[in-house]
Amino acid sequence: MFLPLLTSILSNLSSRRPLLIYAATWTTILTLTVAVASFAPEVAFVSAISSTSRFSKLCETEGSVRLPLDVAGEILCLPAHLFVKSKVDLIVPPVFAAVVVACSAFLVRAVGLWEQDQAH
Repeated sequence: MFLPLLTSILSNLSSRRPLLIYAATWTTILTLTVAVASFAPEVAFVSAISSTSRFSKLCETEGSVRLPLDVAGEILCLPAHLFVKSKVDLIVPPVFAAVVVACSAFLVRAVGLWEQDQAH
């Protein structure tokens, strides 16, 4: 009972192999793009507030971290103990990336790249 089902699934997949490779390629490209886009601001922010950067050395008190502000002349220094890692920092960027990839895939489907393969 299981063997005919398996052969049926494999024959359907083998006939759509180019389409599956195409979809896997675009999914990989979208995933990498979203990963870079979601982690780049985080890396830039962490490098800006690190205690070894020239940006943070403008704070006059030891153990303070300067936060980047939109206004160029303003300086905001906060105690370093306020900036600690949390468990949410590991969860939020991958979830955000997954949501963006899923939305991108739905957008590609809505545009109709595979319109000739689907029955109306």
